[in-house]
Amino acid sequence: MKKIIFSIVFLTIGWATSKAQTFNLGVKAGVNLAKLNADFASEENRLGYQVGAWARIGGASFYVQPEAYIGSKGNKFISITQDNGNEVAAEGKVKFTTLDVPVLLGTKFGAKNLNFRLMAGPVISFILDENSSFSSAYQQATDFDNYKNQALGLQAGAGVDVGSISVDLRYEAGLSNISKSEKYSQKPNLFQLSLGFKIL
Repeated sequence: MKKIIFSIVFLTIGWATSKAQTFNLGVKAGVNLAKLNADFASEENRLGYQVGAWARIGGASFYVQPEAYIGSKGNKFISITQDNGNEVAAEGKVKFTTLDVPVLLGTKFGAKNLNFRLMAGPVISFILDENSSFSSAYQQATDFDNYKNQALGLQAGAGVDVGSISVDLRYEAGLSNISKSEKYSQKPNLFQLSLGFKIL
């Protein structure tokens, strides 16, 4: 599945590059509001950050935007559903530092120095560091605190460009289970707000 998605994306980038009328580079920074959606526990959003760079390749209305940025994502579990079906209060915390590489396909409309954008595309997140702590109630969940080193997601959102400044608001939905457990599922989901600056 990953190979098919990224083959389509890279073919699209190649096509867009061959037809490109514009090429821009920029930097960005922002905040994330993230959580791990779990099918066995209640969770709360955690605040994180992102900082990195982007490129935009395209024509008058269609563009491809690959990015790379370092970010932090986390989750706070506040309860767990036990094997007997009872939900008990139990705290668990996890924080990831990730390298995120989205490739977004988008459209834009408006004037040269003021335009609006819509975009969507896949993102792969590589786990650079993971820090977690869980109360004893989570010991029944096999490999609950054992995480994979990457996750696949889908981003969609909107943005606005004012001169060299850009503001993006996106939602990222996790497509793959980041937990190594065969019994329990955890999928990262987040909202992100970023401020970008075009340097080229």
